[in-house]
Amino acid sequence: MQFFIDTADISAIKKANDMGLVNGVTTNPTLIKKAGRDHEATIREISELISGPVSVETLSEDAEGMLKEAKTYLKWGKNIVIKVIMSPEGMKAVRELSSQGHKTNVTLCFSPLQALIAAKAGATYISPFVGRLDDISHYGMELISQIRDIYDNYEFDTQILVASVRSPIHLLDAATIGADVATVPPATLMQIFNHPLTESGIKAFLEDAKAWQK
Repeated sequence: MQFFIDTADISAIKKANDMGLVNGVTTNPTLIKKAGRDHEATIREISELISGPVSVETLSEDAEGMLKEAKTYLKWGKNIVIKVIMSPEGMKAVRELSSQGHKTNVTLCFSPLQALIAAKAGATYISPFVGRLDDISHYGMELISQIRDIYDNYEFDTQILVASVRSPIHLLDAATIGADVATVPPATLMQIFNHPLTESGIKAFLEDAKAWQK
């Protein structure tokens, strides 16, 4: 399973990338605003920093506007993926972009049938939001399992990109089910390293090393 990092924080991307943990990056206007950065400058810098796909979200609600924005975004890097909302207009945009050979990421997916629609439109990635489903007392990972079954049944090429990841457990479940990608906030990604036995083992190793050096 690939890891995308869900942030516009350049330093966080560099840190994860140096460990070989970044296969791609997902962004949105909220993340870029939170980072206090210019939209275009941020995307260009991220695109140069990593070789994997960089999702850039369109803001328009109609297909014409999405396609116009996509034309601009595609100039910002060679690895740009156009992120569009799950809507009838979004699917029109995905259909057109896919026919032109451009990669797309359909965001705000909350049902298996929405994922089916996105795949039929030719989406490169579908982004089911598992954390938000958990927030309303639904089991978000069940959605990932259902999408995996549907895509395998009909041999769709669309990749399942698990989004709204809140914990390492989401990552474990996604990998077990067979999701293609999980996009992860930097803090959640770093939590993977935390384990009491790892920490105690490192401490013991360092203490033994100091004693040996004496």
